[in-house]
Amino acid sequence: MRESAVERHDRLLALVRERGTARVSDLAAQLGVSPVTARRDVEALAGRGLLDRVHGQVSWPGAQGGAERRQGGEAAAAAPGSGPVLGLLAPSATYYFAEVIRGAREAAARAGARLILRISDYRPEDDRARTEGLLAAGAEGLLVAPGWRAPGDPAEHSDWIAELPVPAVLLERRAAPGSALDGLDRVSSDHRHGVVLAVRHLVGLGHRAPLLVARADSPTALAVRSGYTEALGALGLGEPGPVIDSVPSELDPDGFEEAVRALRSAVATGGATAALVHNDVDAIQIVQRLAELGVRVPEDLALIAYDDEVAALADTPLTAVAPPKRQVGRLATELLVERLAQAAAGGRADEAGGPGGEDPRRHVTLLPRLRVRASCGADRSKPN
Repeated sequence: MRESAVERHDRLLALVRERGTARVSDLAAQLGVSPVTARRDVEALAGRGLLDRVHGQVSWPGAQGGAERRQGGEAAAAAPGSGPVLGLLAPSATYYFAEVIRGAREAAARAGARLILRISDYRPEDDRARTEGLLAAGAEGLLVAPGWRAPGDPAEHSDWIAELPVPAVLLERRAAPGSALDGLDRVSSDHRHGVVLAVRHLVGLGHRAPLLVARADSPTALAVRSGYTEALGALGLGEPGPVIDSVPSELDPDGFEEAVRALRSAVATGGATAALVHNDVDAIQIVQRLAELGVRVPEDLALIAYDDEVAALADTPLTAVAPPKRQVGRLATELLVERLAQAAAGGRADEAGGPGGEDPRRHVTLLPRLRVRASCGADRSKPN
C-alpha cells in the first residue's frame, strides 16, 4: 500500500527527533523520496511549528534557543527521552488497538515524550501488574485501556485505576456513571453512534431493520449490542429481534457455523434483507460461507461490518463503520501530556506560593464514520 503524506511526515518527525538536527538531503535518502518532496514536507511541518528549519537543515523544536540557532546555523541534538515518559496499557497490539497505539506514538513523538507499552492480552486480572511494570519503568503518566471482556469486568477489575499515583487517561473505555473510574479523564469512540449510522444507511436503502450479528467478548462488542437496541428505538423501528451470537471461527467452528446458518435461514425465509456484523474478520468469513450456502452479498443480503480494519480487502469490499481509533490514541496522549504540564506548573506555583490546580476533567467522545462500499448494495433497487 502506498505510504500517505501523514505517514511520511510521522517518519520524518521521528528521524529528526532521534538526531536532533538533519540535512534535508539526508532525510530524503532515509525516507526514499525525492529532495523536492522532502523539502515540501519540511516546509509543511515547519509551518505548523513541528520543526525548525535553518539553512538546509531541520531541527527538533527546542534543541537550542531560537536566536542561537539562527546565528550559528546549527542545532545541537535534542537529548533522546528528554520529555516525559508515558505508559500505555493496551489489551492487544494488533487489529483494533494497533491504530490506537499508532496514534498515541505520533502524539508522543510530537510532544517530545517517550511512550512505553505493556499488553494484557485481554486478561483484566493482569492489568494491575502490567501497570505497575509501567510505573517501575519510569512512566510519569498513564494511558489505560483495561483488558475487560465480560460485562462484570469493570466492576471487578477497575477500582485500582482510580487510585493511580500519576495522571491517567482512560483510553477507548467508558466507566459506569457514578463509579470512581468515572472521575478520570477519558477519550473514547461513540460506538452507539456508529450503529445508528449503519442502521440508518440500510433503512435508507429500503431495508427493514437489519439483523445484528455480533460478538460479546469486548467493550466494543458490548457497546455495539446496546447501541443496536437504542438505534432501532431512536429510528422508530420497533423492538430488536434476537441478536445472532458471533464467535471466532478458528476458536469455535461449530458456533461460527451455527451463526452463519441462522443468518442464512433469516434470509431464506424473508426475515432479513440486511445485517450489521461485528467485526470485520467475522464479516468477511461470514460472507464467504454464505456464498457457499447460496446467499449472495449484496444481491440477497446487504451487509455492513463494524471496525473497518480489513473490510475493504474482502472480495466484495464491505461497507463498514470506522471508529476513529488513531485519533483516539492521539487525543488521549495530548490530554495526558497536558495534564502532566499542568501538574508541573501547579507544583511550581505551589512552591512559589501562587495559585495552582488543573482544568476540569474531560470525557472526550469521537464519532465513527460510515465508509460505503459494495456490500451494502447502495446501487441496487429498493427490495420488495
